[in-house]
Amino acid sequence: MLLIATVLTAVVIAIHVYIVLIETVLFRSRGRKVFGLKEGQVDALAPLMSNQGCYNGFLVAMLAVGLLHPDPTVGRAFAVFGLVCVAIAGVWGAATVSRRILFVQTVPAGLALTALLLA
Repeated sequence: MLLIATVLTAVVIAIHVYIVLIETVLFRSRGRKVFGLKEGQVDALAPLMSNQGCYNGFLVAMLAVGLLHPDPTVGRAFAVFGLVCVAIAGVWGAATVSRRILFVQTVPAGLALTALLLA
């Protein structure tokens, strides 16, 4: 079960690295398409999305520490906290922006968290 938890956590990290890139360096091109924005909206939203991308980067860092920390107890604590944060952020995003976020963020984080807690 630990291997499954590790793989699922790595998937959550990969998803969030992609999100960070879309919200920061790729916002004006790929981000515009992903979020369904008109050209005029991009300039106004770019600073806000960049800030949000920064926060998603912190989630990536927390989960990476969870996977890579040499002390398994510390690593597990980081991973559990990071996965809970991702799951909650996904629920909030689904409630305020799009239900799709629930499936992109919360479901993978929930599966990884469940596997980790059962490991």
